[in-house]
Formats: sequence, structure tokens, C-alpha cells
Amino acid sequence: MTVSINGDRLWRSLIDLARIGATPKGGNCRLALSALDGQGRDLVVGWMREAGLDITVDQVGNIFGVRAGRDPSRRPVMTGSHIDTQPTGGRFDGCYGVMAGLEVMRTLNDHGIRTEAPLALAIWTNEEGTRFVPVMMGSGVHCGVFPLETALSATDVDGLAVRDELAAIGYAGSAPIGTVQAACYLEAHIEQGPILEAEQTVVGVVTGSLGLRWYDVSVTGMEAHAGPTPMAMRRDALYAATHLMQAVVDIANDPAFAPLGRGTVGVVNVHPASRNVIPGRVDFTVDLRHEDASLLERMEQRFRAAAAALAAGETTGTPVEVRIADVQQFPPTPFDRTLVERVRSEAAARGSTHRDIVTGAGHDAVYMARRVPTAMIFVPCKDGISHNEVEDADPRHLEAGANVLLGAMLSQAA
Repeated sequence: MTVSINGDRLWRSLIDLARIGATPKGGNCRLALSALDGQGRDLVVGWMREAGLDITVDQVGNIFGVRAGRDPSRRPVMTGSHIDTQPTGGRFDGCYGVMAGLEVMRTLNDHGIRTEAPLALAIWTNEEGTRFVPVMMGSGVHCGVFPLETALSATDVDGLAVRDELAAIGYAGSAPIGTVQAACYLEAHIEQGPILEAEQTVVGVVTGSLGLRWYDVSVTGMEAHAGPTPMAMRRDALYAATHLMQAVVDIANDPAFAPLGRGTVGVVNVHPASRNVIPGRVDFTVDLRHEDASLLERMEQRFRAAAAALAAGETTGTPVEVRIADVQQFPPTPFDRTLVERVRSEAAARGSTHRDIVTGAGHDAVYMARRVPTAMIFVPCKDGISHNEVEDADPRHLEAGANVLLGAMLSQAA
């Protein structure tokens, strides 16, 4: 007998959670460790308890709900995601993974199924990194990527610390980091991109994540009056900086790095930002990504070479000062081949159209993959839009992805 989840119940749970921190355009704002995040945690933890899960909260506020198996000596098969959101976030980013995991537990209860290994559902703290950095904080601490104290002492723009905000919402847990250790990890998520919908494919079998390198760049010239200063005698920082910004995009578009190369300039600040002053300094961010570590390294080399040429005046004919600061790096992360094949097999067995796909976004699964066999399950989102209040998904796709998750977890917990 093939067991299937209750799609209507999954949808209702997502919509009920979305009422907490609802925004006018139909999205969500539940910033990590805010009062609304606390309310969301309370709601979901209540559901977890109703499903018979044993709740543990660790020192960084990660929540684990464990469903007992016949063999308590085995580590649990874990699933999960996050319920904190962007300031103008959607109803499904992260939340779908948590609710799909909860629905797996509820479904097994409905059918009286007890697995050999325990099962666990995780809610990770501050995945989004909007209010506090580092991003993917809870899973990062859990996996030893950075120390607990680094997370607890992080502050937001108002100077409020993680340790104090955890206490304020009642989730300053006492369990030591690593109290709940997984045998393997599966995470369901909306794609957050347009590929699955464009190809009319229901399930994305995620084979791994792109590597990422972030930089802060400053280009300095000389501010001067826009009227009296002849064009040939200017050191226009913005004009110079735009060449390097275009180089970032051009590198990613180069056939040598396509189709998995990514190059983005996301933030630009111009100084002194006056209408009749030639810009003297431009600060901007650079985001480079690729699945292949050697190609990502070559992308960085090309980027730095373009910066050196700009600084020397080879690009515009006028030298400028260019400074590059390394901000953060994630190596390309392949997921476990056996677990990926299990996801692929479950999608096929349940009649869901599927294709292999690489995630370009960061997820808690990326950190978990450093510690245990890990895989992800993607489903489409409308128009590929995420981190946006209009983020949407088809209930049928959400149900299909949760059924793949159910099957994969059962296979690992047998």
C-alpha cells in the first residue's frame, strides 16, 4: 500500500501559519526572533506536540521534534527548514519544508505506521539572515560552521543581541548544540526560481548547491563640480564602477561558465550622491556563483583582473582606486548520490514529472550536507518569484513534493 499525505491539511497549515505576520499583499513578515517569529514558533510547536513529537530546543533556538522509532539507538531521519521570513517575504519559502515534514508525521500517525529509526523535524533559527548575520545561523551553529557565541552575540541594527531576543520570545533553549544528531537530512522547498514552472515539471531533484563568493567593492575617483569640470579631466568613480559591474555580469554570461555561472551586483551606493557633483566614490556588492569549484575560482580571477585593469586606467583611460574586500564564501556542495537517487525514484514511483536541478540559493541543507547525507526536493513556485509578498505555489505541487518527502523518509527509516 502506498501511503499519501493529506494535501488539504498541508495547505491549511501553511495558510494558518501565514496569518501570523501577514502583509497587505498576501505575503509574510516574521523576522527572526521577533515577537511574530515567536508566535509562529508557538503555533508550529503546538502542532508538533499534538502530533506526538518530543520537543527539544537547543542553545541557539533550533527546535527539534522527534517521533520515536522502534530502534531508539538509531539516529533519526531528519527533515525541516525555517519559518522566519524576509521583510516582504512569501508564505512558502522555508515554511513549506517545515509543514511538509509535519504532514509526514501526521500521516504516519493517521495510518498507525511506526518506523524502525526515529524521525525528526527541525525548525532552524534565522535562516534568512535578514535581521541578524550570519545567514543560516541555526544550522551553521549545529553543523559547527561557526561558534555558538558568534551567533548569540550577533546584533541587529538596533543593537539587540540574539541571546536576548531568544529569551524574549521564550526560545533560549538549554539543550547543548548537537543534542539531536541526524542520520541523514531531507529538505523540501519551493524552487525560488523559474525553471520547473517553465518546463511544466512538478519535482526538482536537487543534486547540490552552487558555490558562492561575496565581495564588497569600493571604486574611488574624485568628486568635483559637474559644470566646470571638463569630461576629459574627470575621475568619475561611477563611470568607472559601471564597467566593473558590467564585467561581473559578462563573466557569468561567458560560455566558459554558462549555464550555471551567476554574477550579480545587488547593492550600489554613490558618494556624495548629489545631482551636480561628479561621484567620488562608489561602493557596491558582488555575488559570484557556480557549481564547479575550479570554474568559480576562474570567475573570481577574471573579476579581479577586470578590477586591476580598471584601477590602472586600462579600461577607461583614467586610473581609479579599486578595493575588494572578501565577505563570505560557500564552496559548491554536492548532495549525497544515494539520497538524491532515492528522491528521484520516489518522484518516478508516484508519477510526478521530475528533473535534476541545482540550487542557486543557500539553504540549511547546504550546511547539513557537510555533516550527514543530504538531499533536497524542489517544487515550482508561480513565475519563479520568491522573497516577495506575491510568492505563490500550486497546492497540488506542494502535495506531490510532500509525498516524495514521505516516501524518501520511510525508505531511510526502514
